[in-house]
Amino acid sequence: MEQNRTSQSTSSTNSGALSTLVTVFFFWGFIAAGNGVFIPFCKHYFHLDQFQSQLIDFAFYLAYYLGALVLYFIASLFNLDVIARWGYKNSIVYGLLFSAFGAVIMILAVNANTFPGMLIGLFTVALGFSLQQTATNPFAALLGPPETGSHRITLGGAVNSFGTAIGPIIVALALFGATRANDEQINALGLGKVTVLYAFVGALFLGAAALFFFSKKLPSGKFETETEKSPKALWALGIMTLLLIAIFIPVFRSYMVVTEDKTLLEEIEMTRLKWLLCGLAIILCALLISFLSAKKNANGWGAMKYPQLVLGMLAIFTYVGVEVTIQSNMGALLALKDFGGYTSSQVAPFISMYWGSLMIGRWTGSIKIFEPTNMMKSILLFIVPVIAFGIVLLLNAIAQNDITPLYWYILCIIIQIFGFYLGQDKPVKTLLIFSLFGMAAMLTGIFTTGTVSIYAFLSGGLFCSIMWPCIFVLSIAGLGKHTSQGSAFLIMMILGGAIIPPIQGKLADLNSIGIHNSYWMAVFCFAYLALFAVSVKGILRKQGIDYDSSIGGH
Repeated sequence: MEQNRTSQSTSSTNSGALSTLVTVFFFWGFIAAGNGVFIPFCKHYFHLDQFQSQLIDFAFYLAYYLGALVLYFIASLFNLDVIARWGYKNSIVYGLLFSAFGAVIMILAVNANTFPGMLIGLFTVALGFSLQQTATNPFAALLGPPETGSHRITLGGAVNSFGTAIGPIIVALALFGATRANDEQINALGLGKVTVLYAFVGALFLGAAALFFFSKKLPSGKFETETEKSPKALWALGIMTLLLIAIFIPVFRSYMVVTEDKTLLEEIEMTRLKWLLCGLAIILCALLISFLSAKKNANGWGAMKYPQLVLGMLAIFTYVGVEVTIQSNMGALLALKDFGGYTSSQVAPFISMYWGSLMIGRWTGSIKIFEPTNMMKSILLFIVPVIAFGIVLLLNAIAQNDITPLYWYILCIIIQIFGFYLGQDKPVKTLLIFSLFGMAAMLTGIFTTGTVSIYAFLSGGLFCSIMWPCIFVLSIAGLGKHTSQGSAFLIMMILGGAIIPPIQGKLADLNSIGIHNSYWMAVFCFAYLALFAVSVKGILRKQGIDYDSSIGGH
Protein backbone atom coordinates (compact mmCIF):
# COMPACT_ATOMS: atom_id res chain seq x y z
CA MET A 1 0.00 0.00 0.00
CA GLU A 2 1.43 3.31 -1.07
CA GLN A 3 1.23 5.74 1.82
CA ASN A 4 1.05 9.53 1.60
CA ARG A 5 1.36 10.42 5.25
CA THR A 6 0.60 13.73 6.79
CA SER A 7 3.91 14.88 8.08
CA GLN A 8 4.29 14.88 11.81
CA SER A 9 8.00 14.45 12.03
CA THR A 10 10.04 17.04 13.80
CA SER A 11 13.57 18.29 13.52
CA SER A 12 14.48 16.17 16.54
CA THR A 13 13.20 12.96 18.04
CA ASN A 14 10.12 13.27 20.23
CA SER A 15 11.82 11.55 23.17
CA GLY A 16 8.84 11.73 25.52
CA ALA A 17 6.51 10.11 22.99
CA LEU A 18 9.13 7.53 22.06
CA SER A 19 9.64 6.50 25.70
CA THR A 20 5.89 5.84 25.93
CA LEU A 21 5.86 3.95 22.63
CA VAL A 22 8.65 1.48 23.41
CA THR A 23 6.64 -0.04 26.28
CA VAL A 24 4.70 -2.16 23.78
CA PHE A 25 7.95 -3.60 22.44
CA PHE A 26 8.59 -4.96 25.92
CA PHE A 27 5.18 -6.66 26.03
CA TRP A 28 5.78 -8.56 22.76
CA GLY A 29 9.07 -9.96 23.98
CA PHE A 30 7.89 -10.68 27.53
CA ILE A 31 4.84 -12.76 26.52
CA ALA A 32 6.46 -14.55 23.53
CA ALA A 33 9.54 -15.61 25.50
CA GLY A 34 7.46 -16.59 28.52
CA ASN A 35 5.79 -19.23 26.34
CA GLY A 36 9.05 -21.21 26.50
CA VAL A 37 8.36 -21.90 30.21
CA PHE A 38 4.59 -22.09 29.81
CA ILE A 39 4.86 -24.88 27.19
CA PRO A 40 6.52 -27.56 29.40
CA PHE A 41 4.29 -26.53 32.30
CA CYS A 42 1.13 -27.14 30.23
CA LYS A 43 2.61 -30.31 28.76
CA HIS A 44 2.88 -31.94 32.18
CA TYR A 45 -0.20 -30.41 33.74
CA PHE A 46 -2.54 -31.37 30.87
CA HIS A 47 -0.62 -34.58 29.98
CA LEU A 48 0.08 -33.45 26.42
CA ASP A 49 2.45 -34.96 23.89
CA GLN A 50 5.16 -32.76 22.38
CA PHE A 51 3.07 -31.85 19.33
CA GLN A 52 0.10 -30.81 21.45
CA SER A 53 2.30 -28.64 23.66
CA GLN A 54 3.50 -26.80 20.54
CA LEU A 55 -0.07 -25.70 19.84
CA ILE A 56 0.71 -22.82 22.22
CA ASP A 57 3.14 -21.39 19.67
CA PHE A 58 0.76 -22.38 16.85
CA ALA A 59 -2.06 -20.30 18.34
CA PHE A 60 0.23 -17.41 19.24
CA TYR A 61 2.00 -16.93 15.90
CA LEU A 62 -1.01 -17.85 13.75
CA ALA A 63 -2.67 -14.74 15.17
CA TYR A 64 0.10 -12.54 13.75
CA TYR A 65 -0.49 -13.98 10.28
CA LEU A 66 -4.28 -13.76 10.34
CA GLY A 67 -4.23 -10.27 11.84
CA ALA A 68 -1.95 -8.91 9.11
CA LEU A 69 -3.85 -10.85 6.44
CA VAL A 70 -7.23 -9.41 7.48
CA LEU A 71 -5.85 -5.86 7.38
CA TYR A 72 -4.46 -6.52 3.89
CA PHE A 73 -7.74 -8.02 2.67
CA ILE A 74 -9.75 -5.04 3.97
CA ALA A 75 -7.36 -2.61 2.29
CA SER A 76 -7.46 -4.53 -1.02
CA LEU A 77 -11.18 -5.31 -1.22
CA PHE A 78 -12.64 -2.13 0.28
CA ASN A 79 -9.88 0.36 -0.46
CA LEU A 80 -9.74 1.05 3.27
CA ASP A 81 -6.51 1.17 5.25
CA VAL A 82 -7.70 0.56 8.81
CA ILE A 83 -4.46 1.78 10.38
CA ALA A 84 -4.59 5.00 8.34
CA ARG A 85 -8.23 5.60 9.31
CA TRP A 86 -7.69 5.02 13.02
CA GLY A 87 -4.20 6.51 13.19
CA TYR A 88 -1.17 4.90 14.78
CA LYS A 89 -2.02 6.04 18.31
CA ASN A 90 -5.58 4.69 18.34
CA SER A 91 -4.50 1.49 16.56
CA ILE A 92 -2.05 0.76 19.38
CA VAL A 93 -4.74 1.53 21.99
CA TYR A 94 -7.21 -0.83 20.29
CA GLY A 95 -4.51 -3.49 20.00
CA LEU A 96 -3.72 -3.24 23.73
CA LEU A 97 -7.41 -3.49 24.60
CA PHE A 98 -7.72 -6.56 22.40
CA SER A 99 -4.75 -8.15 24.17
CA ALA A 100 -6.37 -7.31 27.53
CA PHE A 101 -9.51 -9.10 26.32
CA GLY A 102 -7.31 -12.08 25.48
CA ALA A 103 -5.99 -12.06 29.05
CA VAL A 104 -9.60 -12.20 30.30
CA ILE A 105 -10.25 -15.22 28.06
CA MET A 106 -7.12 -16.85 29.48
CA ILE A 107 -8.39 -16.35 33.03
CA LEU A 108 -11.81 -17.80 32.17
CA ALA A 109 -10.18 -20.78 30.44
CA VAL A 110 -7.91 -21.41 33.40
CA ASN A 111 -10.87 -21.40 35.77
CA ALA A 112 -12.60 -23.87 33.44
CA ASN A 113 -9.42 -25.98 33.37
CA THR A 114 -9.51 -26.18 29.55
CA PHE A 115 -6.36 -26.18 27.41
CA PRO A 116 -8.18 -25.31 24.12
CA GLY A 117 -9.68 -22.29 25.90
CA MET A 118 -6.21 -21.18 26.94
CA LEU A 119 -5.10 -21.44 23.30
CA ILE A 120 -7.97 -19.15 22.32
CA GLY A 121 -6.82 -16.70 24.99
CA LEU A 122 -3.23 -16.70 23.74
CA PHE A 123 -4.48 -16.32 20.15
CA THR A 124 -6.50 -13.24 21.15
CA VAL A 125 -3.56 -11.71 23.03
CA ALA A 126 -1.34 -12.17 19.96
CA LEU A 127 -4.05 -10.82 17.64
CA GLY A 128 -3.82 -7.60 19.61
CA PHE A 129 -0.05 -7.75 19.25
CA SER A 130 -0.44 -8.04 15.46
CA LEU A 131 -2.37 -4.76 15.36
CA GLN A 132 0.11 -3.12 17.72
CA GLN A 133 3.10 -4.26 15.66
CA THR A 134 1.58 -3.08 12.39
CA ALA A 135 1.23 0.41 13.86
CA THR A 136 4.17 0.70 16.24
CA ASN A 137 7.15 0.27 13.87
CA PRO A 138 6.10 3.03 11.41
CA PHE A 139 4.93 5.17 14.36
CA ALA A 140 8.42 5.01 15.85
CA ALA A 141 9.85 6.14 12.52
CA LEU A 142 7.38 9.05 12.51
CA LEU A 143 8.50 10.47 15.87
CA GLY A 144 11.48 12.37 14.49
CA PRO A 145 13.62 12.92 11.39
CA PRO A 146 13.21 10.22 8.72
CA GLU A 147 16.97 9.61 8.54
CA THR A 148 17.03 8.43 12.17
CA GLY A 149 13.84 6.38 11.96
CA SER A 150 15.69 3.06 11.90
CA HIS A 151 17.53 4.09 15.08
CA ARG A 152 14.25 4.48 16.95
CA ILE A 153 13.00 1.11 15.71
CA THR A 154 16.28 -0.48 16.80
CA LEU A 155 15.81 1.05 20.25
CA GLY A 156 12.42 -0.63 20.38
CA GLY A 157 14.08 -3.90 19.38
CA ALA A 158 16.56 -3.53 22.25
CA VAL A 159 13.70 -3.07 24.72
CA ASN A 160 11.92 -6.04 23.14
CA SER A 161 15.02 -8.16 23.67
CA PHE A 162 15.14 -7.20 27.34
CA GLY A 163 11.54 -8.38 27.57
CA THR A 164 12.48 -11.73 26.01
CA ALA A 165 15.32 -12.17 28.52
CA ILE A 166 13.24 -11.39 31.60
CA GLY A 167 9.98 -13.02 30.43
CA PRO A 168 10.90 -16.67 31.17
CA ILE A 169 12.22 -15.71 34.61
CA ILE A 170 9.06 -13.82 35.63
CA VAL A 171 6.74 -16.51 34.22
CA ALA A 172 8.68 -19.24 36.06
CA LEU A 173 8.47 -17.30 39.32
CA ALA A 174 4.76 -16.73 38.76
CA LEU A 175 4.12 -20.44 38.12
CA PHE A 176 6.52 -22.06 40.57
CA GLY A 177 7.52 -19.31 43.00
CA ALA A 178 10.97 -19.71 44.53
CA THR A 179 10.49 -23.51 44.65
CA ARG A 180 11.59 -25.88 41.92
CA ALA A 181 8.77 -28.42 41.73
CA ASN A 182 9.35 -31.72 40.01
CA ASP A 183 7.01 -32.79 37.24
CA GLU A 184 4.90 -34.95 39.58
CA GLN A 185 4.31 -31.94 41.85
CA ILE A 186 3.23 -29.66 39.03
CA ASN A 187 -0.33 -31.00 39.01
CA ALA A 188 -0.58 -30.22 42.71
CA LEU A 189 0.35 -26.59 42.00
CA GLY A 190 -2.81 -26.13 39.95
CA LEU A 191 -3.58 -23.29 37.56
CA GLY A 192 -4.36 -20.65 40.16
CA LYS A 193 -1.06 -18.87 39.63
CA VAL A 194 -1.73 -18.67 35.88
CA THR A 195 -4.87 -16.71 36.77
CA VAL A 196 -2.80 -14.31 38.88
CA LEU A 197 -0.19 -14.00 36.12
CA TYR A 198 -2.70 -13.09 33.39
CA ALA A 199 -4.68 -10.84 35.70
CA PHE A 200 -1.45 -8.91 36.19
CA VAL A 201 -0.67 -8.99 32.45
CA GLY A 202 -4.21 -7.86 31.59
CA ALA A 203 -3.91 -4.98 34.05
CA LEU A 204 -0.64 -3.95 32.39
CA PHE A 205 -2.32 -3.96 28.96
CA LEU A 206 -5.15 -1.77 30.27
CA GLY A 207 -2.68 0.55 31.99
CA ALA A 208 -0.63 0.90 28.80
CA ALA A 209 -3.79 1.54 26.76
CA ALA A 210 -4.78 4.32 29.19
CA LEU A 211 -1.25 5.74 29.06
CA PHE A 212 -1.38 5.92 25.26
CA PHE A 213 -4.95 7.22 25.11
CA PHE A 214 -4.40 10.08 27.55
CA SER A 215 -0.83 10.91 26.50
CA LYS A 216 -0.64 14.39 25.02
CA LYS A 217 2.92 13.71 23.89
CA LEU A 218 1.81 11.23 21.23
CA PRO A 219 0.51 12.59 17.91
CA SER A 220 -2.50 10.82 16.38
CA GLY A 221 -0.43 9.36 13.56
CA LYS A 222 -3.33 9.53 11.09
CA PHE A 223 -2.41 9.66 7.42
CA GLU A 224 -3.97 9.50 3.98
CA THR A 225 -3.27 6.44 1.89
CA GLU A 226 -3.66 5.21 -1.65
CA THR A 227 -4.16 1.45 -1.79
CA GLU A 228 -1.93 -0.47 -4.18
CA LYS A 229 -4.04 -3.06 -6.04
CA SER A 230 -2.63 -6.59 -6.18
CA PRO A 231 -5.48 -9.00 -7.07
CA LYS A 232 -3.21 -11.92 -7.95
CA ALA A 233 -1.35 -11.68 -4.64
CA LEU A 234 -4.72 -11.42 -2.89
CA TRP A 235 -5.92 -14.64 -4.53
CA ALA A 236 -2.65 -16.46 -3.85
CA LEU A 237 -2.68 -15.61 -0.12
CA GLY A 238 -6.42 -16.29 0.14
CA ILE A 239 -6.18 -19.75 -1.44
CA MET A 240 -3.11 -20.59 0.65
CA THR A 241 -4.99 -19.64 3.82
CA LEU A 242 -8.08 -21.71 2.93
CA LEU A 243 -5.92 -24.73 2.14
CA LEU A 244 -4.08 -24.37 5.45
CA ILE A 245 -7.41 -24.27 7.30
CA ALA A 246 -8.48 -27.44 5.47
CA ILE A 247 -5.18 -29.13 6.33
CA PHE A 248 -5.39 -28.36 10.05
CA ILE A 249 -8.95 -29.63 10.50
CA PRO A 250 -7.83 -33.31 10.56
CA VAL A 251 -4.85 -32.33 12.70
CA PHE A 252 -7.10 -30.89 15.39
CA ARG A 253 -9.54 -33.79 15.06
CA SER A 254 -6.70 -36.15 15.92
CA TYR A 255 -6.03 -34.01 19.01
CA MET A 256 -9.47 -34.97 20.34
CA VAL A 257 -8.83 -38.72 20.06
CA VAL A 258 -8.21 -40.41 23.41
CA THR A 259 -6.92 -43.98 23.34
CA GLU A 260 -4.37 -46.24 25.02
CA ASP A 261 -4.01 -48.43 21.95
CA LYS A 262 -0.33 -48.00 21.01
CA THR A 263 -0.88 -49.09 17.40
CA LEU A 264 -3.68 -46.55 16.99
CA LEU A 265 -1.59 -43.85 18.67
CA GLU A 266 1.26 -44.49 16.22
CA GLU A 267 -1.17 -44.20 13.31
CA ILE A 268 -2.52 -40.94 14.71
CA GLU A 269 1.01 -39.55 15.10
CA MET A 270 1.90 -40.44 11.51
CA THR A 271 -1.36 -38.92 10.27
CA ARG A 272 -0.63 -35.68 12.13
CA LEU A 273 2.88 -35.53 10.72
CA LYS A 274 1.65 -36.07 7.15
CA TRP A 275 -0.95 -33.32 7.45
CA LEU A 276 1.55 -30.94 9.04
CA LEU A 277 4.06 -31.57 6.25
CA CYS A 278 1.26 -30.98 3.74
CA GLY A 279 0.67 -27.61 5.39
CA LEU A 280 4.34 -26.74 5.02
CA ALA A 281 4.26 -27.90 1.38
CA ILE A 282 1.25 -25.66 0.69
CA ILE A 283 3.13 -22.59 1.91
CA LEU A 284 6.26 -23.48 -0.06
CA CYS A 285 4.27 -24.22 -3.24
CA ALA A 286 2.15 -21.07 -2.92
CA LEU A 287 5.23 -18.87 -2.69
CA LEU A 288 7.08 -20.77 -5.42
CA ILE A 289 4.12 -20.63 -7.83
CA SER A 290 3.69 -16.92 -7.07
CA PHE A 291 7.39 -16.39 -7.72
CA LEU A 292 7.27 -18.15 -11.10
CA SER A 293 3.95 -16.61 -12.16
CA ALA A 294 5.07 -13.08 -11.33
CA LYS A 295 8.26 -13.71 -13.26
CA LYS A 296 6.20 -14.44 -16.41
CA ASN A 297 3.67 -11.63 -15.94
CA ALA A 298 4.17 -9.05 -13.20
CA ASN A 299 0.77 -7.36 -13.64
CA GLY A 300 -1.55 -7.74 -10.66
CA TRP A 301 1.05 -9.10 -8.26
CA GLY A 302 1.87 -5.81 -6.53
CA ALA A 303 4.95 -6.15 -4.34
CA MET A 304 5.07 -9.90 -4.99
CA LYS A 305 6.34 -9.29 -8.51
CA TYR A 306 9.78 -8.74 -6.98
CA PRO A 307 11.68 -12.02 -6.56
CA GLN A 308 13.68 -10.71 -3.59
CA LEU A 309 10.40 -10.14 -1.70
CA VAL A 310 8.86 -13.56 -2.40
CA LEU A 311 12.07 -15.35 -1.43
CA GLY A 312 12.33 -12.99 1.54
CA MET A 313 8.80 -13.94 2.66
CA LEU A 314 9.95 -17.55 2.82
CA ALA A 315 13.12 -16.41 4.62
CA ILE A 316 11.11 -14.56 7.30
CA PHE A 317 8.84 -17.62 7.61
CA THR A 318 11.89 -19.82 8.09
CA TYR A 319 13.71 -17.41 10.40
CA VAL A 320 10.80 -16.92 12.80
CA GLY A 321 10.11 -20.66 12.68
CA VAL A 322 13.65 -21.66 13.63
CA GLU A 323 13.99 -18.93 16.27
CA VAL A 324 10.81 -20.13 18.00
CA THR A 325 11.17 -23.89 17.53
CA ILE A 326 14.65 -24.12 19.07
CA GLN A 327 13.45 -22.83 22.44
CA SER A 328 9.89 -24.18 22.32
CA ASN A 329 11.15 -27.76 22.15
CA MET A 330 14.07 -27.17 24.51
CA GLY A 331 12.09 -28.00 27.65
CA ALA A 332 11.49 -31.53 26.36
CA LEU A 333 15.16 -31.87 25.38
CA LEU A 334 16.43 -30.76 28.79
CA ALA A 335 14.17 -33.34 30.45
CA LEU A 336 16.31 -36.14 28.97
CA LYS A 337 18.93 -37.72 31.24
CA ASP A 338 21.71 -37.01 28.74
CA PHE A 339 20.82 -33.31 28.94
CA GLY A 340 20.55 -32.96 32.70
CA GLY A 341 17.10 -34.38 33.38
CA TYR A 342 15.74 -30.95 34.29
CA THR A 343 12.12 -30.57 35.40
CA SER A 344 9.71 -28.01 33.95
CA SER A 345 10.41 -25.64 36.86
CA GLN A 346 14.18 -25.78 36.24
CA VAL A 347 14.34 -24.83 32.55
CA ALA A 348 13.75 -21.08 33.04
CA PRO A 349 17.46 -20.06 33.15
CA PHE A 350 18.12 -21.92 29.88
CA ILE A 351 15.09 -20.41 28.13
CA SER A 352 16.10 -17.01 29.52
CA MET A 353 19.64 -17.48 28.21
CA TYR A 354 18.31 -18.46 24.78
CA TRP A 355 16.24 -15.29 24.50
CA GLY A 356 19.03 -13.40 26.24
CA SER A 357 21.26 -14.55 23.39
CA LEU A 358 19.03 -12.63 21.00
CA MET A 359 19.37 -9.61 23.27
CA ILE A 360 23.16 -10.01 23.27
CA GLY A 361 23.25 -10.09 19.47
CA ARG A 362 20.84 -7.22 18.97
CA TRP A 363 22.61 -4.97 21.45
CA THR A 364 25.89 -5.76 19.72
CA GLY A 365 24.36 -5.15 16.29
CA SER A 366 23.07 -1.76 17.50
CA ILE A 367 26.55 -0.39 18.21
CA LYS A 368 26.83 1.17 14.75
CA ILE A 369 23.78 3.38 15.46
CA PHE A 370 25.92 5.55 17.74
CA GLU A 371 28.55 5.99 14.99
CA PRO A 372 31.64 5.25 17.10
CA THR A 373 35.15 5.47 15.72
CA ASN A 374 36.61 2.26 14.29
CA MET A 375 38.75 1.73 17.38
CA MET A 376 35.85 2.36 19.77
CA LYS A 377 33.65 0.09 17.70
CA SER A 378 36.16 -2.74 17.98
CA ILE A 379 36.28 -2.27 21.75
CA LEU A 380 32.49 -2.14 22.07
CA LEU A 381 32.13 -5.33 20.01
CA PHE A 382 33.72 -7.12 22.97
CA ILE A 383 32.37 -5.06 25.86
CA VAL A 384 28.66 -4.85 24.91
CA PRO A 385 28.00 -8.61 24.51
CA VAL A 386 29.90 -9.40 27.72
CA ILE A 387 27.84 -6.81 29.64
CA ALA A 388 24.61 -8.16 28.11
CA PHE A 389 25.65 -11.71 29.08
CA GLY A 390 26.30 -10.51 32.61
CA ILE A 391 22.84 -8.90 32.79
CA VAL A 392 21.15 -12.18 31.81
CA LEU A 393 23.13 -14.05 34.49
CA LEU A 394 22.35 -11.35 37.06
CA LEU A 395 18.60 -11.50 36.36
CA ASN A 396 18.64 -15.26 36.83
CA ALA A 397 20.72 -14.98 40.00
CA ILE A 398 18.24 -12.48 41.47
CA ALA A 399 15.48 -15.00 40.68
CA GLN A 400 17.54 -17.60 42.60
CA ASN A 401 18.04 -19.77 39.52
CA ASP A 402 21.12 -21.97 39.32
CA ILE A 403 23.40 -20.19 36.83
CA THR A 404 26.50 -22.37 37.25
CA PRO A 405 25.68 -24.46 34.12
CA LEU A 406 25.78 -21.26 32.03
CA TYR A 407 29.17 -19.76 32.93
CA TRP A 408 31.11 -21.27 30.03
CA TYR A 409 28.50 -20.13 27.53
CA ILE A 410 30.75 -17.10 27.18
CA LEU A 411 32.73 -19.19 24.67
CA CYS A 412 29.73 -19.23 22.32
CA ILE A 413 29.45 -15.46 22.65
CA ILE A 414 33.09 -15.10 21.60
CA ILE A 415 32.24 -17.07 18.45
CA GLN A 416 29.38 -14.66 17.77
CA ILE A 417 31.72 -11.68 18.22
CA PHE A 418 34.00 -13.27 15.62
CA GLY A 419 30.98 -13.52 13.32
CA PHE A 420 30.27 -9.81 13.69
CA TYR A 421 33.87 -9.04 12.71
CA LEU A 422 33.57 -11.26 9.64
CA GLY A 423 30.20 -9.78 8.65
CA GLN A 424 31.49 -6.19 8.66
CA ASP A 425 27.91 -4.82 8.99
CA LYS A 426 27.14 -6.01 5.43
CA PRO A 427 23.62 -7.53 5.31
CA VAL A 428 24.28 -10.32 2.79
CA LYS A 429 27.61 -11.31 4.27
CA THR A 430 26.31 -11.15 7.84
CA LEU A 431 23.22 -13.22 7.01
CA LEU A 432 25.29 -15.87 5.23
CA ILE A 433 27.88 -16.14 8.03
CA PHE A 434 25.32 -16.33 10.81
CA SER A 435 23.22 -18.86 8.86
CA LEU A 436 26.26 -21.10 8.43
CA PHE A 437 27.15 -20.65 12.11
CA GLY A 438 23.57 -21.59 12.98
CA MET A 439 23.79 -24.75 10.87
CA ALA A 440 27.09 -25.69 12.49
CA ALA A 441 25.63 -25.10 15.97
CA MET A 442 22.57 -27.27 15.29
CA LEU A 443 24.70 -30.08 13.86
CA THR A 444 27.00 -29.89 16.88
CA GLY A 445 23.98 -30.12 19.15
CA ILE A 446 22.60 -33.13 17.28
CA PHE A 447 25.84 -35.12 17.31
CA THR A 448 26.73 -34.41 20.95
CA THR A 449 24.99 -34.54 24.33
CA GLY A 450 25.27 -32.83 27.69
CA THR A 451 26.60 -29.30 28.17
CA VAL A 452 28.21 -29.05 24.71
CA SER A 453 24.92 -29.93 23.03
CA ILE A 454 22.90 -27.58 25.26
CA TYR A 455 25.29 -24.70 24.53
CA ALA A 456 25.11 -25.46 20.80
CA PHE A 457 21.31 -25.27 20.76
CA LEU A 458 21.28 -22.18 22.99
CA SER A 459 23.69 -20.45 20.59
CA GLY A 460 20.98 -20.64 17.94
CA GLY A 461 19.66 -17.50 19.65
CA LEU A 462 23.00 -15.75 19.14
CA PHE A 463 22.96 -16.50 15.42
CA CYS A 464 19.26 -15.67 14.92
CA SER A 465 19.63 -12.35 16.72
CA ILE A 466 20.78 -10.23 13.80
CA MET A 467 18.88 -11.98 10.98
CA TRP A 468 15.57 -10.09 11.00
CA PRO A 469 16.98 -6.69 9.90
CA CYS A 470 19.24 -8.36 7.32
CA ILE A 471 16.38 -10.32 5.75
CA PHE A 472 13.99 -7.38 5.94
CA VAL A 473 16.26 -4.81 4.30
CA LEU A 474 17.28 -7.22 1.53
CA SER A 475 13.68 -8.27 0.86
CA ILE A 476 12.29 -4.74 0.43
CA ALA A 477 15.33 -3.37 -1.44
CA GLY A 478 14.29 -1.76 -4.72
CA LEU A 479 10.52 -2.10 -4.12
CA GLY A 480 9.90 1.66 -4.39
CA LYS A 481 6.17 2.45 -4.08
CA HIS A 482 5.51 -1.19 -3.16
CA THR A 483 7.69 -1.01 -0.05
CA SER A 484 4.82 -0.62 2.42
CA GLN A 485 2.86 -3.51 0.91
CA GLY A 486 5.98 -5.65 0.83
CA SER A 487 6.58 -4.94 4.51
CA ALA A 488 3.03 -6.10 5.29
CA PHE A 489 3.62 -9.35 3.39
CA LEU A 490 6.80 -9.96 5.38
CA ILE A 491 4.97 -9.42 8.69
CA MET A 492 2.43 -12.07 7.61
CA MET A 493 5.22 -14.60 7.35
CA ILE A 494 5.66 -14.56 11.13
CA LEU A 495 3.36 -17.52 10.43
CA GLY A 496 6.55 -19.62 10.50
CA GLY A 497 6.39 -19.51 14.29
CA ALA A 498 3.02 -21.29 14.10
CA ILE A 499 3.95 -23.99 11.59
CA ILE A 500 7.54 -25.11 12.21
CA PRO A 501 7.46 -25.74 16.02
CA PRO A 502 4.47 -28.15 15.80
CA ILE A 503 6.21 -30.05 12.98
CA GLN A 504 9.32 -30.47 15.12
CA GLY A 505 7.09 -31.43 18.04
CA LYS A 506 5.44 -34.12 15.95
CA LEU A 507 8.83 -35.42 14.78
CA ALA A 508 9.87 -35.57 18.44
CA ASP A 509 6.81 -37.70 19.26
CA LEU A 510 7.91 -40.40 16.82
CA ASN A 511 9.94 -43.09 18.59
CA SER A 512 12.16 -43.49 15.53
CA ILE A 513 13.24 -39.81 15.74
CA GLY A 514 12.77 -38.40 19.25
CA ILE A 515 13.29 -34.89 20.57
CA HIS A 516 17.07 -34.84 20.05
CA ASN A 517 17.04 -35.75 16.35
CA SER A 518 14.00 -33.53 15.75
CA TYR A 519 16.46 -30.62 15.69
CA TRP A 520 17.32 -31.55 12.11
CA MET A 521 14.36 -29.26 11.42
CA ALA A 522 16.45 -26.33 12.61
CA VAL A 523 19.37 -27.42 10.39
CA PHE A 524 17.16 -27.28 7.29
CA CYS A 525 15.85 -23.84 8.27
CA PHE A 526 19.34 -22.37 8.63
CA ALA A 527 20.30 -24.02 5.32
CA TYR A 528 17.53 -22.14 3.50
CA LEU A 529 18.56 -18.86 5.11
CA ALA A 530 22.10 -19.39 3.81
CA LEU A 531 20.67 -20.16 0.36
CA PHE A 532 18.56 -17.00 0.48
CA ALA A 533 21.63 -14.90 1.33
CA VAL A 534 23.46 -16.24 -1.72
CA SER A 535 20.44 -15.98 -4.06
CA VAL A 536 19.26 -12.51 -3.09
CA LYS A 537 22.70 -11.02 -3.69
CA GLY A 538 22.55 -12.09 -7.33
CA ILE A 539 18.92 -10.99 -7.73
CA LEU A 540 19.60 -7.51 -6.35
CA ARG A 541 22.81 -7.13 -8.33
CA LYS A 542 20.81 -7.64 -11.55
CA GLN A 543 18.62 -4.74 -10.40
CA GLY A 544 21.66 -2.56 -9.77
CA ILE A 545 21.56 -2.93 -5.99
CA ASP A 546 24.56 -4.12 -4.00
CA TYR A 547 24.41 -3.14 -0.35
CA ASP A 548 27.51 -5.11 0.62
CA SER A 549 29.71 -3.19 -1.81
CA SER A 550 28.36 0.17 -0.62
CA ILE A 551 28.95 -0.59 3.07
CA GLY A 552 32.49 -0.44 4.29
CA GLY A 553 34.12 -2.87 6.68
CA HIS A 554 35.47 -2.26 10.16
